[in-house]
Amino acid sequence: MTETGFEYQTVEGGAPIKMWTKGVPVDDKARAQLAAAARLPFIFKHVAVMPDVHVGIGATVGSVIPTRGAVVPAAVGVDIGCGMMAARTSLMASDLPDNLEGIRCAIERAVPHGRDVGRGKRDKGSWGEPPAEIVDAWATLSARFNLIAAKYPRLEKTNHIVHLGTLGTGNHFIELCLDQDGRVWVMLHSGSRGVGNSIGRFFIELAKEDMRKWFINLPDEDLAYFPEGTTHFDDYVEAVEWAQEFAALNRRMMMDNIVRALRMQISKPFDAELEAIDCHHNYVRRENHFGENILVTRKGAVRAAKGTMGIIPGSMGAKSFIVRGLGNKESFDSCSHGAGRVMSRAEAKRALTLADHLADTTGVECRKDEDVIDESPRAYKSIDAVMAAQRDLVEIVHTLKQVVCVKG
Repeated sequence: MTETGFEYQTVEGGAPIKMWTKGVPVDDKARAQLAAAARLPFIFKHVAVMPDVHVGIGATVGSVIPTRGAVVPAAVGVDIGCGMMAARTSLMASDLPDNLEGIRCAIERAVPHGRDVGRGKRDKGSWGEPPAEIVDAWATLSARFNLIAAKYPRLEKTNHIVHLGTLGTGNHFIELCLDQDGRVWVMLHSGSRGVGNSIGRFFIELAKEDMRKWFINLPDEDLAYFPEGTTHFDDYVEAVEWAQEFAALNRRMMMDNIVRALRMQISKPFDAELEAIDCHHNYVRRENHFGENILVTRKGAVRAAKGTMGIIPGSMGAKSFIVRGLGNKESFDSCSHGAGRVMSRAEAKRALTLADHLADTTGVECRKDEDVIDESPRAYKSIDAVMAAQRDLVEIVHTLKQVVCVKG
C-alpha cells in the first residue's frame, strides 16, 4: 500500500492500475478484465479502480477508464446514465405509520417497475398509456432523439416514452430511508431504461464491426472502440449524452410520482427536497485531469470532485451514504457507486436461502420472496469495508438506513 490509500498493480504492456480495494475482495476475473482495459493504447496515465469492483459485461464495474483520442462503448455499458437520486424531506421517523406496507404498495402503484412480458401482455414495468406529465417530459427530449434515430433507424422503435418515469429490474430500487437524525429521505436508483440499453448495445456492436473493418485485433472484442475524429465517435458521444439526459429526467419523474404517493399516505404536510442530490455512475464525459483534457468513462463509479455531493448505496437491509467528494486526483475525482457484488446473480440464487434473506432484511418493508434473493445483502460486499477503503476519496455527510425498499 502507498500513503495515498491505493494498491498499485503493474500491467505488462499496459498502463498501471491504481486500486482503492484495501480490505475488500477482488475477484481474479475482475483483475484480468481490468488488465485487458489497461493494455489499450490510448489509456491516459492509469486505470482507477473503486472498492466495489466486480466483473462486468465488456468492462469491469467499479472502474474509471481515462482515455485520450478514443472511447470504448462497452466501458460505459448498456445501462447508460444509470445513477442515483436522493431527496431529504421535512418528515421525521415519528411521522411515518407503524406499518409501512401501505406506503410500499402506494409507491409500487405510482411507479411502474419490474418486467413481465408475455404473448399479448404489456410489460408491467412500462406505461400502457403514458400520463400527460410523461408525454410533456418526453417532448423535451424527443427532437434530439429523432435526429439520432434518423441516422440509426434501428433505435427508433425502442422503449423510450413508455419507460420514462419507470424503475426497471435487477439492482434498481426505490427506498424510504432514515438518516442519523431520524429524518426521512427518498432515494432511488435507475437509468436510461430500454432506450439506453438499445443505444448501448447498438454502438457496442458497431464498434466491433469497425474493428473488423479496420483489421484491428483486440484481446477482448468487447473493448472495441471509436477513434476520436470519426463519425461513429461523434454520434456515440451525442447518443450517450442524450441517454444521460433521459436517465436524469427518468429519475426526476419517478421522484415526483413517489412524493405524490407519499402525500396520499401521510396526512401531515411536508417539504420534499430540503436537500437533493442526483448523480450518474455509468457514463462518459470530457474532463480536465493532470492538466489535460481527456475523456473519463465511469462504469459503476461516481464523480467525487472536491465538494461534489454523491450517493453511495448499500444493499437491501444495509446502510447507505450521502457523501462529499474530496477531489482525489489519482482517482480522477471518483468514488464507488455502491457496495459491489461479491456473488453473481446465479451464484446468489444457489447459495442463499429465503431464511437468509428474511434475516438480513429484518426491519425493512420490502419483498420477502425467492425472486429477490439475487439482490439479498449477502450477495454484496460489506458497505462498511467499501467505505473504509475509499476514505481518501469521500467524506460521509449523512448515513441512511432504509425502512422501505421497492425492487423491480
